Amino acid sequence: MVPEINYWAVLLATASSMVVGSIWYTPRVFGTRWSKLANVDMDRPGSSATMAIIVTLFVSFVTAWVLAGATTIAWHFYEDGGYLWSAILTGIILWAGFTAARFITHDAFEGRPSSLTVLNIAHELVTVVVMAIIIGVWPPEGTV
Repeated sequence: MVPEINYWAVLLATASSMVVGSIWYTPRVFGTRWSKLANVDMDRPGSSATMAIIVTLFVSFVTAWVLAGATTIAWHFYEDGGYLWSAILTGIILWAGFTAARFITHDAFEGRPSSLTVLNIAHELVTVVVMAIIIGVWPPEGTV
């Protein structure tokens, strides 16, 4: 059985990841620090980022879709609390158990600076929480 999913919320959550990333990695926020830590040339031609943006859109959709489905499953399972709370809690748990844990592991083996790891997993946390809020305030029809 596929859980109930509001695909409009998933699409909006997907777009929100692009907004969060655009703000997070702007030079005035964390972009300059990130580019130094990750050895990324911020002056490279914009066309070189096209494939990365396409990939980001795809994986952001998958992330939002999985979060929406997991939220509905969690909401049905616990039968208590609001859908928004279920979405936020589910997002944070999935972020901690999968995203943060995997970033930490890979970055440790690759010898990346811990400050880069913290910067990247914090970005992912903000992204997932924003997605969760969108999904949580716009639950699938018939669930709440």
